[in-house]
Amino acid sequence: MKKRKKLIIKEITLEILGSVLGALVMAIGVSLFLLPNQLSSGGVSGIATITYYLLNIPMGTMILMINIPLFLIAIFKIGRYFFIKTLIGTASLSFFIDILDRIEPLTNDRFLACVYGGIILGIGTAILLKSNSSTGGSDLVSYVAKKYKPSLQAGNIIVIIDIVIVTLNVIFFREIEIGLYSAIAIYLMGKVIDILFEGIDFTKLIIIISDKNEEIAKSILERVERGSTGLYGKGMYTDKEKLVLLCAAPRGDVARIKVISRRIDPHSFIIITNSREVVGQGFKR
Repeated sequence: MKKRKKLIIKEITLEILGSVLGALVMAIGVSLFLLPNQLSSGGVSGIATITYYLLNIPMGTMILMINIPLFLIAIFKIGRYFFIKTLIGTASLSFFIDILDRIEPLTNDRFLACVYGGIILGIGTAILLKSNSSTGGSDLVSYVAKKYKPSLQAGNIIVIIDIVIVTLNVIFFREIEIGLYSAIAIYLMGKVIDILFEGIDFTKLIIIISDKNEEIAKSILERVERGSTGLYGKGMYTDKEKLVLLCAAPRGDVARIKVISRRIDPHSFIIITNSREVVGQGFKR
C-alpha cells in the first residue's frame, strides 16, 4: 500500500509539473511570437488578443477572467483531479504570458511568427495533454458541451470556436492576412500535437486479395521478414470465399511487398493505408 501510494503521489506530481511546463512553453509561443504580431491561435487567446490591443488589458489576465465563469460552469461536470490540473494549467499560462510579454518579441515577421509560434504552441499543448491537463478555454467548453449532449463531437466544437474567433480577429484588425497567418499557426499546432502523440514513423497496413495468398505470404516472410495474417472473406460479386492477406509493415518495406505480390499474381488486389500505431512483436512494445 505504501509503495502504491508513493507511485500515485509521484504520478500526480509529474502531471502537475507537466501542466506548468506545458503552460510555460505555450506562453513562449504566444508572448514572443503570436501576440506581438497580432496573430491568434483561436479560442480564448484569440479573444484576449483583441482585448489586449483594444482595451490594453494584459492577455494573461484576460485569459484568466474569461476562464473563471467557464470553471464555475464546469466544476460539477468534470472530475475534481482534472479540474485542479486544468486550473493550475490555466493560471500558469496566464502568469507566464504576462511575464514574458515584457520581453522583446523574437521576430516581427508574421510568417516566421505563425510558423514558430504554431510549432511551439503545439509542443506546449502536447505536454499539457500528456499530463492529462488543459488550459481551459475552448477545450473546457467542448468538454462541458459533450456532458450535456454526448452526440456532439469535441473536435468539431473546437474547430467552430477557432474559426469564429479568428474571423473576429480579422474583422477587428481589418487585415485578411491575420486570418491567413493565424490559420497556418493553428494548423501547425495541430500537426505538431499529432506528431508528438503518434510519432512520424507511421506503419502501413497492406491488404492483399489474391488466389495465391499463401505463396505471397511465404515470399513476404522469406524476403522481407514480415509476417502476415490470413482473414477469410467473401467476394460479393463472385459469391466465392477468399483468403484476405493482412500485413503491417514500415513504409520502407511497402514497395518490396507490392513487387512480390504483383510478380506472383499480376491480378492481385492491393489496398495500402496508414496505421497510426502498431504494438506487438516486430513493432513498438
